[in-house]
Amino acid sequence: MAASFPHRGAMAWRFAANVFIGTTLVWAVLHEVGGLSPIWAIAAMIASTDPQMDVAARMFRSRIINVLVGAAVGLVFILFARSGEWMLPIALAGTVLISAYLVRVPTMWRQAPITAALVIASGLSLQSKSAGIELGLTKVAEVLFGCVVGLAISALMARIWPLPEAPATSPDASA
Repeated sequence: MAASFPHRGAMAWRFAANVFIGTTLVWAVLHEVGGLSPIWAIAAMIASTDPQMDVAARMFRSRIINVLVGAAVGLVFILFARSGEWMLPIALAGTVLISAYLVRVPTMWRQAPITAALVIASGLSLQSKSAGIELGLTKVAEVLFGCVVGLAISALMARIWPLPEAPATSPDASA
């Protein structure tokens, strides 16, 4: 399976179309909900879309798993850890180790500590466990929404604008 980007031609145009449509959809939906920022959802949408559906599906799966791991670790730390200046670095280091040794989904693995940071920082900035959990889970929901939109746009575009098959390379072609 070849990497789908950076390529010129149809793949670049299709990725640009995916990003344009996905950004428009995410922005419009979250604007209508009110009070939600589309920034994290748009970043997640871009990371979860791809001109090649198999790549988009792999990115979506990996991102969802790692978002859920990060959210779970972040919630555990907000609920059970003593708040202090060392809480965030310890939680993020712990999230990396959980991701590396227990979850072991290498694609998008950095999403786990990023999500944990979103959840924990929300709690620390509001200095209220319940408000922090609510804000942190809202951010996680925005990211999950962006991931779903990215995969949906990739699937839709694969149907309405199929890309030409990549030419098969023979083992002798690299010699």
